[in-house]
Amino acid sequence: MSGSMPSSGRAVPVITIDGPSGVGKGTLSRKLAQHLGWHFLDSGALYRILALAAQRRGVADQDEAGLARLADALAIRFEEGSDASAEIFVDGERVTNAIRADEVGAFASRIAVLPQVRAALLERQRRFRQPPGLVADGRDMGTVVFPDATLKIFLTASVEERARRRQKQLREHGVSVNLHEISRDIEARDNRDRTRAVAPLKPAADAKVLDTSGQSVEKSFDELRSLVEAAIFASF
Repeated sequence: MSGSMPSSGRAVPVITIDGPSGVGKGTLSRKLAQHLGWHFLDSGALYRILALAAQRRGVADQDEAGLARLADALAIRFEEGSDASAEIFVDGERVTNAIRADEVGAFASRIAVLPQVRAALLERQRRFRQPPGLVADGRDMGTVVFPDATLKIFLTASVEERARRRQKQLREHGVSVNLHEISRDIEARDNRDRTRAVAPLKPAADAKVLDTSGQSVEKSFDELRSLVEAAIFASF
């Protein structure tokens, strides 16, 4: 498939890929963006960046106004690599690895439910919509951030599958974690995301649901690519 779209006055195309943690959003979204030659938005990274900055500056996870001010003030830069990976810089400091710490992720999950925080990050996310197109990975990309997206995908997988993937990932980094504890943490985060008052985690009404349980990355990507090709060809 071509990495560019014909220019005919249409809005810049967006493909949104939403879903809970552990379903393969990051891997599949980056792979798709690389395949298309489009830009990529990891919206979860923005919340993690804010979480890390708040922890370092002593801003509490319930200080909604303080967190919103901090979100507006941060100078965030993504530098894409040749392998579709990205280096992340905040106020000139590389934080690519620091934002992936578990405690940062937990903080990010707590502040993601705050309306002022979500509002402060909304326009930052929308500014990623640049030619020739954007693949946006998150939890409310299709429902809130890009409701006019060309194609909306919602990825899902069983809690057991997601817990096994997370355990494998942690073991590869030398961290031993009980599978039951991981499952419990995943279920708790899912519940927070689905029941929050603002932008709860749910498929958009017009989203295509793709279950990645028991599938390799290659199999899931083949299914994703088929959906994308059908949607793009149908739009012309």
